[in-house]
Amino acid sequence: MAGTAVTLPSSGTPFAVATTASSSSARRCLLLPSSPPRRALRVVASAATEAPPKATPPPTSPSGIVLVDPSEAQRVHRLKAVYDQKVVPLITEEFGYTNVHQVPKIEKIVVNCGLGADAGNSKGLEAAMKDLAMITGQWPVKTKARKSVASFKIREGNTIGIAVTLRGRIMYNFLDRLINLGLPRTMDFLGVNPNSFDGHGNYSMGLRDQGVFPEIPYEVGGKKNGMDVSIVTSAKTDNEALRLLTLLGMPFSENIKSDVVIRKKRLKRHHFLSKGKGKGGRR
Repeated sequence: MAGTAVTLPSSGTPFAVATTASSSSARRCLLLPSSPPRRALRVVASAATEAPPKATPPPTSPSGIVLVDPSEAQRVHRLKAVYDQKVVPLITEEFGYTNVHQVPKIEKIVVNCGLGADAGNSKGLEAAMKDLAMITGQWPVKTKARKSVASFKIREGNTIGIAVTLRGRIMYNFLDRLINLGLPRTMDFLGVNPNSFDGHGNYSMGLRDQGVFPEIPYEVGGKKNGMDVSIVTSAKTDNEALRLLTLLGMPFSENIKSDVVIRKKRLKRHHFLSKGKGKGGRR
């Protein structure tokens, strides 16, 4: 196929003429530039204007790790908002504080997990650290033995557990999930013990199974790891700390009274009898 350029008298733009050779005759046709229909142009233009803007991906560090959006990190957690808007006025009026800095608050939460026999197993230690990191949202640290104990086969410096200290937004996030997700999913849950304060406004509790959190998948027949949770507050007395946690939603048990005094069992004469002696007593 051979093409030649010709000029029409009506327009001064050259067009290409295609000549096709056949056995009988030669045909010439004028090649005009093809333009898309107006309807197609309108559809493309409307689709371009109505298309939603693409969401910007989260920022990434030079190493490729996805970082948290600054606006998301600076947003106040809902439990912190409840503390500022509802708890502070109620507890100030109840205890008669004259300064806002006297109002007790949660300073930190320490989560401790003992490994037991899995302390010497590298795979078990790594799996326990991943589970605790998924629950708390922060990577834990290894706790080491301070001294050697021969009866427990522990040497000084060996890894015996893992722990994590939570503050700020991560602390309120973990406490919110503990109160509203973890404790209600505990088997035969009747409330936490209100007598577990240490006398300085700090509260400690234990969980036998980490599977109560939705981040840990349920495994039939798998080993259940427990953990200890210590809530450190700025309260000076246990009554102030109890009221603070109650207003935040901690489900304390009403069946356990705080003024119950545990009396030791009175030992009788036969309790002091040595082994191998008869009922007649010592000889």
